[in-house]
Amino acid sequence: MPKDSNPSTTFTEPLLPGDRVFADDEGRLWSATHAGEVTIFTCISDGRHSARAIVANPATLDTSVGDDTLRAWLEAAPRIGTLP
Repeated sequence: MPKDSNPSTTFTEPLLPGDRVFADDEGRLWSATHAGEVTIFTCISDGRHSARAIVANPATLDTSVGDDTLRAWLEAAPRIGTLP
């Protein structure tokens, strides 16, 4: 009996309105979501990477926050669920 294949999907659009999608230095796609005073990063191209969060309080994640800034915040953000 043939197996049903479930091809992986790569998301290139934001998951929610106001989210930003950007690539890290390795080319992985991340979604940045603004939640109160926290920015949450979720890897949308490779689910093996843990979500991360950092206190970064921009008014919105519009184009005034550049991809270089998002990459710097991602690099500084600890993984969610681990102690620093």
